[in-house]
This record gives sequence, C-alpha cells and structure tokens, in this order.
Amino acid sequence: MKLFIPKQHGAWAMLFIPFWLGAAASEIVWQHIPFFIGWLLLYLGTYPLLLMFKKKKIPFYRKWAMIYIIPALIFLMVPLFTTPSIVFFGLAMIPFFTLNAYFSAKNNDRALLNDLSAIIVFSIAGLASNYLPSAEINPHGILVFASSILFFTGSTFYVKTMFREKKNSSYKWISWIYHLLVPLLWLGVGEAIVAVASVPSLIRAVALYGRPLSAMKVGIYEIVNAAMFVLIMLLAIS
Repeated sequence: MKLFIPKQHGAWAMLFIPFWLGAAASEIVWQHIPFFIGWLLLYLGTYPLLLMFKKKKIPFYRKWAMIYIIPALIFLMVPLFTTPSIVFFGLAMIPFFTLNAYFSAKNNDRALLNDLSAIIVFSIAGLASNYLPSAEINPHGILVFASSILFFTGSTFYVKTMFREKKNSSYKWISWIYHLLVPLLWLGVGEAIVAVASVPSLIRAVALYGRPLSAMKVGIYEIVNAAMFVLIMLLAIS
C-alpha cells in the first residue's frame, strides 16, 4: 500500500527543526522519542483531515486520517502521562488548525495567513518539546520559538518571490526588508548569535532572487539554509 503523505516539502523542516531545537534547548529525554513519533503521525494525519474540508474524496481522506491519527494518539499518551499539563500546548494549536481548515475549505491553501498559522503550530510544538523534561519553558525555549517563527516566515516570503510572486516587485521588497529587519531585531535584543543565524536567509533572499531556479534547486538551497540555521542556533542555546 502506497503511503499518502503531504506534498508540502518545506513543512518537513518545520516538523523537525522547532521540535528538536526546543528539546536541545532543555534536555533530551527518552519521552521525546514517542512524543516526536506521535507528532509526526499527527502531522501526517492532519494533512488528509484538512483535505476533507474541500468536500472531495471524503471517504479516502477519512481513511488516511484515521490510519495516522489513531497511532499518533497512542504515542502522544506517553508525554501526556509523564507530563499531563503538556496538553495545553495541544489546545493552543486548535485555533490555528481551525484557521488552516478554513483556508482549506476555501481552496486557498497558499494564502500567507494560512502559512503563518501553520508556522505557529509547528513552533508551538517546539515549546512543548522544551517543556516536556521539567514541566517548564526556559528562556532558550522561548528563543527557539521566536526564532523558528521568524525563520520560517522568511522562508515563506522567499519561496513566494521565487515562484508565485516572482513578478511582483512589491513582494520582493517586502521579502528583502523583512530579511534585513530580522537580524537587526535580534541584535537589538542582544542575541548576536541568533542574528548571525538569520544572515544566510538574508543573503539567499537577495542573491537568488530572479534567478531561473527549478523547484528542486530552491528546495536544496533551503535545506542548506535550514542546516546552517540549526547549527548556529545550537550555539545560541548551548
């Protein structure tokens, strides 16, 4: 049986990076493993679940939603059992998931607000991962949360300028100004290392704009950029 998996390749980085950076910013414990497996399966399950709101192929999407979500809930019982208050992070995700469902129903999945809502959900997972070992969020966890939102929002702007908005000069300037402001913001709050982690995004947003890159090449460059972000952020939270 061929697995039914999401087609949004950029979402995989959002799935992994905030979660494990959040864990690294606290203490990685064995409960993180079932927690992440459950989180992964939940992500896989919400993809067909959101597609159900389009009111097409509902039996097919319902089947795959159940295939993923049922085992996801089983794995998520482990962190819920050891740290019951972690459930509040799940509750905090609900309004943003509702917004994603709205855009799915309107067949407007590429709306910027829809992307930002998903970014916040993935970043909340990083907070939950940071919270798991000691039932508290430390300052580094908050740093990971904020930097993840800003980093992936920048990626959203950049990718749009390379494809859907590539002929929109206004969008180009929005992207460039945003990428410039992010490291300045981090310098302003005294987080020089996080500012450095934002610089590769600024360079690629300006240097690669307008180049006739294929989707594969853009994706490869994003993987490299994400890897640099993670490595530098590990220094920031160490």
